[in-house]
Amino acid sequence: MGALPVYRWRLAPDGYATRRQLRARGLRPGGQDVAAQLERPRRRRPPLVAYLYRVDLAKPVRPMTPARWAALAKANTARRTCPHCRCDAGYVIPPSLGTCVPCAYPEPSDSLRSA
Repeated sequence: MGALPVYRWRLAPDGYATRRQLRARGLRPGGQDVAAQLERPRRRRPPLVAYLYRVDLAKPVRPMTPARWAALAKANTARRTCPHCRCDAGYVIPPSLGTCVPCAYPEPSDSLRSA
């Protein structure tokens, strides 16, 4: 494969789309290679790059099956469960903490305050 065509930001020809744009149309790249790239210049930093795929070669997004819904629910439950206290935190536990907020920052007990 030769060099990719490079286009300036917002100046790509019709028929190309980013992954996010494909998804908005209900499509996916479907195994095709990157067809072109966009570059957005920035001062004193390397340009932002977005990869483009051909819309005519894109395939429809696979539908969610009951098994895929169940697997997604199980994964999200695991992200919300605190490994320390085993409680559902009600939110996705931040990787920076590794535990729910009450476990990461426990309140000082009353017995320590009165001593």
